[in-house]
Amino acid sequence: QVQLVESGGGLVQAGGSLRLSCAASGIILSINAMGWYRQAPGKERELVSVITSGGSTNYADSVKGRFTISRDNAKNTVYLQMNSLKPEDTAVYYCNANVNRGYGLGYNDYWGQGTQVTVSS
Repeated sequence: QVQLVESGGGLVQAGGSLRLSCAASGIILSINAMGWYRQAPGKERELVSVITSGGSTNYADSVKGRFTISRDNAKNTVYLQMNSLKPEDTAVYYCNANVNRGYGLGYNDYWGQGTQVTVSS
């Protein structure tokens, strides 16, 4: 099995910064894309940012210029640096990884348990 463990969430004032981390562990042959999603109360889960194994990145328009995604392939870890946070960034942030466990299973998506980010005004 594969586990994704997130850390780094918390409470911050508007304009502040937080750094989220997500480490994948378990039986892992390779990881394709890794990314961050978020879900605010009463809203659907939405993509925040994604990064491929080669380092290509994509961001939601709402976070461009404020958030930066990166990854350490040797550690199977993805990071999300969040700057200039706004109250509308408040949500549960989920890590996602597209993992190949080998054994002919192909790539499958795995999710972390989520970490709360709260931005006060």
